[in-house]
Amino acid sequence: MYPDNLKYTKNHEWVRVEESTVTVGITQYAQEQLGDIVFVELPEPGDSISRGEVLGSIESVKSVSEVYSPVSGEVVEVNEALLDQPEMANEDPYGNGWLVKFKPSNVSEIEELMDAGEYEDSLK
Repeated sequence: MYPDNLKYTKNHEWVRVEESTVTVGITQYAQEQLGDIVFVELPEPGDSISRGEVLGSIESVKSVSEVYSPVSGEVVEVNEALLDQPEMANEDPYGNGWLVKFKPSNVSEIEELMDAGEYEDSLK
């Protein structure tokens, strides 16, 4: 249910490590808890965000939830399509529903995140 190639946070964000960037999104569990997502607020490219800081928010029919940055770094890209079609975060949270791409400033922070098994255990 949770892809093995990703890292996870206790706040239900996922991180995919690529060559020089990391992609961040919300987990299947998070989008199920939120319900139908109707609005997404994301940072601007060029913004510097520290690990644990709010990087945006997701509004669903149920509530508004903040999304926390799993790593420190500079935002290099935001998912512009998600701004027009926020429901993609429900439909494809690990694919087209990604939120932002970062250039991490401290790659050791990634190693501190949970793997899929640890994340699944944390949900029990």
